[in-house]
Amino acid sequence: MSSRRAPQSRRQGARRSPPGQEAELQPAGEAEGPSGCQESRKAPLREEETPNLQLLLAEVAQLRAELNREKERASEEYVKVSDWALQSSGASIDIRRTSETYDFRENLGCWIRWFFHSPSPPDTILQPDVTPEQCWPFRGHQGQVVIRLPARVHLTAITLQHISKEISPSGTITSAPRDVVVFGVDAEGEEETLLGTFTYNVAKEPMQTFPLKNAPFPRPFSYIKLLVRSNWGNPDYTCMYRVQVHGKMAKPEGVNGN
Repeated sequence: MSSRRAPQSRRQGARRSPPGQEAELQPAGEAEGPSGCQESRKAPLREEETPNLQLLLAEVAQLRAELNREKERASEEYVKVSDWALQSSGASIDIRRTSETYDFRENLGCWIRWFFHSPSPPDTILQPDVTPEQCWPFRGHQGQVVIRLPARVHLTAITLQHISKEISPSGTITSAPRDVVVFGVDAEGEEETLLGTFTYNVAKEPMQTFPLKNAPFPRPFSYIKLLVRSNWGNPDYTCMYRVQVHGKMAKPEGVNGN
């Protein structure tokens, strides 16, 4: 009988290991707490994540600063690209102070070509559609145009646009304006303030922007005058396709800005 019970005793011994041996069989990195439950070592992991969290917060702060700078640049860019010389926005031509439109039919070389075509009026330069031959012509290489702006504007820049030589019906752009002077003009009187001079270069892009001096000019204007002093070689006429006026609208009179 005693020989038969020995295997059972050995099996029971295999099930019940001494307490010291049970601790050795536990997986590494885990220990029993006072209640007998295993607790994982999370506190050291949180300490390791602290530098990563600080780095993440620093990156967020940097992104915010970059976003604010982009907003400022976008605001400045809006001022640059805003066009105060759009007829659809209320701009118009002061005919009294603008050169007379040139009639192509007076030129025998253009008579056949322009017989059924009336010359475009000055307000053509206030429209965004730049189509070959849809330009405002004035006689000779010198002339001027005065634009009435839809608001009082602190002026920053002027953009001139002409067609390129590649799409010109004549294959040339000698009628393009060359040397231009810009003035701010009083709404009531004839006083003019020089804002800048520039040269439109036909060898560059068709659309060229020219910053004005002291931009944005501290004094707002309701009128702007462009005086063309020369063109690129056409002795009969100069043609202007589009003019854009850039700047920041002035506060209403009587508002001190506080």
